[in-house]
Amino acid sequence: MRHLTEFRDGALARRLTSEIRAAVTRPWAVMEVCGGQTHSVIRHGIDQLLPPEVELVHGPGCPVCVTPVELIDKALAIAATPGVLFCSFGDMLRVPGTREDLFAVKGRGADVRVVYSPLDAVRLARQNPARQVVFFAVGFETTAPANAMAVHLAKRLALGNFSMLVSHVLVPPAIDAVMSSPANRVRAFLAAGHVCSVMGFHQYPPLAEKYRVPIVVTGFEPLDLLDGIRRAVLQLEAGTHAVENAYPRVVTFDGNRPAQAMLAEVFEETDRAWRGIGVIPRSGWRLRGEYRAFDAEERFAVGDIRSSESPRCRSGEVLRGTLKPHQCEAFGTTCTPRTPLGATMVSSEGACAAYFNYGRLVALGTECATCPT
Repeated sequence: MRHLTEFRDGALARRLTSEIRAAVTRPWAVMEVCGGQTHSVIRHGIDQLLPPEVELVHGPGCPVCVTPVELIDKALAIAATPGVLFCSFGDMLRVPGTREDLFAVKGRGADVRVVYSPLDAVRLARQNPARQVVFFAVGFETTAPANAMAVHLAKRLALGNFSMLVSHVLVPPAIDAVMSSPANRVRAFLAAGHVCSVMGFHQYPPLAEKYRVPIVVTGFEPLDLLDGIRRAVLQLEAGTHAVENAYPRVVTFDGNRPAQAMLAEVFEETDRAWRGIGVIPRSGWRLRGEYRAFDAEERFAVGDIRSSESPRCRSGEVLRGTLKPHQCEAFGTTCTPRTPLGATMVSSEGACAAYFNYGRLVALGTECATCPT
């Protein structure tokens, strides 16, 4: 794998890395919250450029990965219901429930379709008035406005055959949960730029002050991440804990106000279970009362489903930042993208998928004769 320093912007990468090395005097654990950032880190070898004192901890910012098994099982039950046309983004189809995944249900004849927008599901509902069309709404604040717009449009069109299975989760409560955990060792955060492009970052200063941790809003390009790490390390070494916006070309303090207005109209905060973490208070969204008729959980009465996690899967520890993927006994052996034990191995933002796809099958500095080159 070629390092970032070998590419066109290598000189700037080397300068940023040198500044980090010159500044650091003690060990620091910095968490990149978003799974997309994790993939960029592993793909470009950013963690290999850092001094050993700076450890990047992979956070729970993969919405597919934190969707609880119970909700996956509800999706499977709804998709298998006669007359249902079940719509989802593609990365949900291989996420294992208690016994199977959506691909298996589709293989037995269920009408499960991959769509690229929730508005595609609204269109299918209009084209198929005799069928129930369900959209699996999974994501952080980034994807929520489009889902809110889909429900808003369905209500305006009086589409009685459209509903949504909602599994939206929120970043600030997740940071709160990480910092309040007795096992926490994170001392700074890289906040996800795409989430902040919607919500702004006005929610972060109280968290930075409460836990005395720097929070740096960053993008996803390698240089964005290196700059975010540099800013976090400089703050840690100086003993400060401010919120910095290192992604001003996209993010403003207030965020996208029209998108937030649509979210406030359609959704309300609720307690939400996170796979591998547990219930985090007020960490998700559900449909408001005036839109509750479009709630697939209520329409299909799937509230009594009992679920269980694979006892061999340690993805919960990966999502909490207490375990690196290659430290799991099943990683790369009994758990692969073809035979996943958990969502972190099949999601496009999963940490286990990043480690597997980019050949991180062992710890840094350990030789591996079978690792991909």
